[in-house]
Amino acid sequence: MSKKKTKVKLELTRRDFLVVAGAAVGSVVAAETLTTGLLSPFANLKQQQVEGVAEAVHESGAGVFHWGMVINLDKCIGCAYCQRACSATNDVAEGMEWNIVVEEKNTAGNTFYFSRPCLHCQHAPCVEVCPVKATYLRSDGLVVMDYDRCIGCRYCQVACPYDARRFNWERRHVDDNAWIPTWGIPEVDRRPRGVVEKCTFCIQRIDKGLENGLVPGEDYDATPACVNVCPVEARVFGNLNDPNSKISKVIEENATLRLSEDLGTNPSVYYIPPKEGL
Repeated sequence: MSKKKTKVKLELTRRDFLVVAGAAVGSVVAAETLTTGLLSPFANLKQQQVEGVAEAVHESGAGVFHWGMVINLDKCIGCAYCQRACSATNDVAEGMEWNIVVEEKNTAGNTFYFSRPCLHCQHAPCVEVCPVKATYLRSDGLVVMDYDRCIGCRYCQVACPYDARRFNWERRHVDDNAWIPTWGIPEVDRRPRGVVEKCTFCIQRIDKGLENGLVPGEDYDATPACVNVCPVEARVFGNLNDPNSKISKVIEENATLRLSEDLGTNPSVYYIPPKEGL
């Protein structure tokens, strides 16, 4: 598939398609042995069968909740509102976008738009390689960062097969955020210089929402900013462990894809492909 920037100014680079092809298992020096390549974001996608998908989803996640997302590529119009709202709400500096939006063409030459947050993998390579356990998997399926523990070694960034992590350089740390206040007001502090950061599914909203009796994915204040702002409702968020949740029903009723599922990472983000195909 060919790639080019969307008409919206996204400041994307080819680095947004860098994926890890292999790594030395169980070593904190894995970065030295990685074989990398510029591959399509849809490399090794495997289509799930509609029947039985919901049951398989509900078995993953160790707790009552397993937060996940569905992104409908057939609905996405490439407006990049999700990226802007994410950057404003989480005070993400320009050039370090946690969400990316890119224009793609399928094999027939038809245009569609692909977007990618952190996939919050249940078998996350980033978690395995961190030498100080600064990134870890919560019982609710969220892969989170402890910025006080992070030493900036960037092993997690290299190990991520989806290029979902960003290193906070000094220049970017001091830049103003152009998306504030038009697209949102920061709900968290900007990360310190010298750490790796990524999409959190707006964890601050999830945790605060649950404390106040709200339902993430249903109540606005408990739902990720990218989901709330989408003008065509291309994103659905919710509890994958609840068979009655909206997200579980969407997965059950649609054929879905997960990125590079053959890697065994078990991502928590599902894609509904365009009707015209990939």
